[in-house]
Amino acid sequence: MHDVFDPDSDRGRVYRFLVGHPHASAPRLAAGTGLSETAVRAVLEELAAEDIVLTADSGDARSRWEAVPPTQVVEALLRRDDVVRTALRHTGTEMERLYRSARRDAGHYEALEVVEDPVRVLAVSRQLQQSVRHQLRAIDVPPYSGTSDHYLAQEALQRERMAAGVVYRAIYHGSAFDDPIAWPNMARMIEAGEQARTLDDPPMKLAIRDNDLAVVTLAADDRPGLVSLLIRPSGLFQALSNTFESLWRLAVPVSAAGIGTPIDARDRRILTLMASGATDEAIARHLGLGRRTVVRRVSALLDSLGATTRFQAGVQAARRGWL
Repeated sequence: MHDVFDPDSDRGRVYRFLVGHPHASAPRLAAGTGLSETAVRAVLEELAAEDIVLTADSGDARSRWEAVPPTQVVEALLRRDDVVRTALRHTGTEMERLYRSARRDAGHYEALEVVEDPVRVLAVSRQLQQSVRHQLRAIDVPPYSGTSDHYLAQEALQRERMAAGVVYRAIYHGSAFDDPIAWPNMARMIEAGEQARTLDDPPMKLAIRDNDLAVVTLAADDRPGLVSLLIRPSGLFQALSNTFESLWRLAVPVSAAGIGTPIDARDRRILTLMASGATDEAIARHLGLGRRTVVRRVSALLDSLGATTRFQAGVQAARRGWL
């Protein structure tokens, strides 16, 4: 979203032109920005989904577009970023306290255990799941270095724990969709009952067991491999728990429903109009459909994409290549 203020980005060029040229059409925007009309329309749909530009009609070639006032866009950006910034600041404060405590000759941070042995680092993840009673929360970030056998073993354990009533909530990095091993694993787990969301750039690899243990996994500083930090109930544990919940609210839900199922042209047009902010009435009018038909298709598309809002549906549809 920040790139709307970057004059060198396509989104920034389109938004900047609209700021100085109210009620411009897509052809005029293309002429004024040097972009193709197809690229302009794609950018306009993205900006409309983020409430950065508006159009009063259905988005055809005759549509006139208007920029949302820049101060309003800035305020929206700041409000969104403040949520993440506040949570990360709390975590950073605790991490700083931990950093200083670990470097004093006397004393230590009692809530922390550092695991450096590569074999035990792998065992920690398995032990975490085997001992969870109610809920496991996780943030998964690249690199995805596990083998197919590793993921299959992980799947078997997770299915076993979910069958025992354990709730899994996971936040995945957006790049997981492009990974040939991580994405199929993620899709199967979602289909099995995992609650999953995606975020463009989560800040850490994290797993939280119930309310009594968190594990942060980091790259080792002085050698190849990983280090696990085991954090027990403390100010740091609460900061990590709060960070997860803040990121969960910001992340976009993912659904395994409809994976591998092609979308027809009508639903693609409905999704495109939904993502641009069109109402059910506007969609029905534009496509020549009955309002009830549109309402049913919108509801089905939201369910299939695991989305609760039209914006989320647009994001998920774009990630699946439906738009």
